[in-house]
Amino acid sequence: MIGLGSFSYRWSCGFKDRIPDRPLGLIDLLDRTEKAGLRLVQFADNIPLHQRDDGEIRELASEAKSRGVTIELGLAGATDKAHLTTYLGYCARLDCKLIRVSLDAEDLAKGREGLVSELKGFEKTLSDQGVRIAFENHFSLASSDLVSVVQQLDPGSYGVCLDVANSICAGEWPMETVRILAPFAINLHLKDCRFAIDPYGVGFSVVGTPLGQGMLDVPAILKLVRPEERNINTILEHWLPWEADADQLSKREDEWVAIGVKAAGTHLSV
Repeated sequence: MIGLGSFSYRWSCGFKDRIPDRPLGLIDLLDRTEKAGLRLVQFADNIPLHQRDDGEIRELASEAKSRGVTIELGLAGATDKAHLTTYLGYCARLDCKLIRVSLDAEDLAKGREGLVSELKGFEKTLSDQGVRIAFENHFSLASSDLVSVVQQLDPGSYGVCLDVANSICAGEWPMETVRILAPFAINLHLKDCRFAIDPYGVGFSVVGTPLGQGMLDVPAILKLVRPEERNINTILEHWLPWEADADQLSKREDEWVAIGVKAAGTHLSV
């Protein structure tokens, strides 16, 4: 199933010090999901549920159920027991079966053995509730290191959220990342990008593009991951560059989402 990731609306939700006058709320993201013709939305840590009031959570649960929209959650940090317990509570209320997690500096500071030991302590709770945690490959973590953690955990409780572009920053070409992580993937983040040459010849940068308009070979990625065959949800994200005009930026987010849904829909079921 194709779903909308909340980072597709990074700027409309607000991120770090760039907060719009009227940030999107949980129901707004639900509306955007329906507008895109999708029935799955992943609320990541750019719109954290634990910072929302209980009434908004109740409304989200009711609206998602009535509209037939499936919810996945996301958070940063894996070993704060109280925080994870809070999100498992949200899973129960929202009928959510997957939490995408980005390991933070505190997690990684524990070392591989310490991290694995703590994560094993959550396995029974996850199994009892029927929830799986998908660790996302991120900028500072080599894919092989992420695999070395996941291999020591119960595959019924833990796996990988494979982001096809994040690990460029860790020195990996996208298809290398996909080949390493595909066997362990239980969630897929699909985006696109290209290299932009500095106009003064001082190197280059990686910039986001709408899906299908960059350097990533989407059919080859999907052939390796096999998301429909393996029942892996594909979450659409993008790296839309920021610009100061808030109205124009919001419009462009809608446009990039529409392009992404059309591009992904040529290969996958919506």
